[in-house]
Order: sequence, then structure tokens, then C-alpha cells
Amino acid sequence: MDVTENMVRDVCTDAVFERGERYLAEGRVHEIHRVDATVTAVVSGSRQYDVRVDLAADGFAPWCDCPYDGPGTCKHVVAVLLRCVDDRPPDEGDRLDAALNGADADELRAFLREELVTDADLSDRFLAHAGGSTRRSVNELRTSIDRRFEETNPEYDVVFEPVDFTQWFDLANEYRKQEQYRSAMIVYRGLIESLDDNMERVDGAYDHFSSAFRRALDGYVDCVVATERDADTVTDAVAFLDERATSGTPFLAEHFERAAAELREKVGEQSCE
Repeated sequence: MDVTENMVRDVCTDAVFERGERYLAEGRVHEIHRVDATVTAVVSGSRQYDVRVDLAADGFAPWCDCPYDGPGTCKHVVAVLLRCVDDRPPDEGDRLDAALNGADADELRAFLREELVTDADLSDRFLAHAGGSTRRSVNELRTSIDRRFEETNPEYDVVFEPVDFTQWFDLANEYRKQEQYRSAMIVYRGLIESLDDNMERVDGAYDHFSSAFRRALDGYVDCVVATERDADTVTDAVAFLDERATSGTPFLAEHFERAAAELREKVGEQSCE
């Protein structure tokens, strides 16, 4: 989990590295916290940017909500990583574990229930972890994702900065762990539809949005295949992909066509086994 300067250089350009060094020297890294290998921080730039890195992941799995769209990671992430080279924040994981171990079970259950009642996203993740299926429709999920687009840049109709889709990808992954593939499909489809509908508004961080779209599309296809070759599910999924290929964002059409062809091929291979 040790971070070296050379490791940081490997994930950014030389110019970005120098800017990150300057940001750190200027004291722009604030509110830095670490739990296990995950580090979060706020970095001051033209505004306050949220940064998250995983010190144990290959390439640090960086996230920043700035509009940087160049090669490698941004100067805000670099500043946080460089802070971890010489002055890594203390791990708060032990403190959390101690608090959990010392908590009364009934009080902890009551606290958790209260949080679940007031936080729909947390409730979704908890129920997914417990093996339950999703309570939300594709339209409901798409609406919540659309809202994130609106919140990113409320004064304009264009989106310059990345949107953090982590909570929905994490939710889909949790459903997949529990083999709730239909629920995962619903989450992925909500992501696909929202990204497709909003892609023409994007005017920055293109790689970020394209990567999220491809990830959601691949996840959707994988989950359709995993639904035990249910004929109706496959038929509906292919129809959805074909329809989006003709009616959605033009430059995404080839991705929908590829996904539909891949789905037909995978299902065909399974039927021959």
C-alpha cells in the first residue's frame, strides 16, 4: 500500500505531475481521510473538487469530478497521491471497527434502520446485499441518474464535468454477487438509457462518459446471458438494443449494434451446449 513518486508519475503526464506538485505545495489538499486503502479528499482549484483513490488498486482507481479529459489522471488526483507519498493520512478503519465492535446490537440495528428509512440509495444497496431484488423500475432509476446530470451543471444545458455513477455500478455489482441478474439488468439499463439520452449534452470528460456507457452496456449483456437463457428476457433485451441503435444518440449506434450481435452470439453458443 506504499505510494512512491514513481508510481504517481506512471498514472499521469509530466506536465500534470508538476501541476499536482504545485497544488500540494500550495496547500490545496483538504479534508483528506483514509479508511483501509481508500483515500478521499477535497482539492481546491477553480472550485472544490472531490477526489477518491484506492492505494491498493492497480493505477489507484482514481476518481475526480473535475472536467479533465486528457491522458492519464488529473492534477487534483496527483496532488492527493503525492500527499500520500510523504504524509499518508492515518487509517480510520480501526476506529470504525472498534466502534462497531463496541456498539450494542439493538442500538446498531435501530440506527441502521433509521438510516435506511431516510436514504433510498443506501436502502437499495443494503437490500441487494441481503439478497433482495430491486424495488425500482428502469424509469425510476433513469430519473435519478438524469437528476445527477442536472445537478452537475444546473445553469446550462451542457455537461462539462464527470458525473459519478459509482453508486449505480456498485448496486449492479452487488446484485450480481447475489446472482440477482434481473435486478442488475434493470440498474444497467437505467444507466444505459440515461447516458444515451444525455450524451449529446456532454461537452467535456468524453472518455469518462464513454467508458461508463460501455461498462453499463457490457454489464447488461452479461446479465442477460446469465438469466438462464430465458427466451423472453433475451428477446426483450435484443429488441431494446436494436431500438436504441436506431433512435438513440447516433454515434452510440454502433455500440448498441455490437451489443445486440454479441448477445445473439452468446445465447446461440449457450443453446448449442
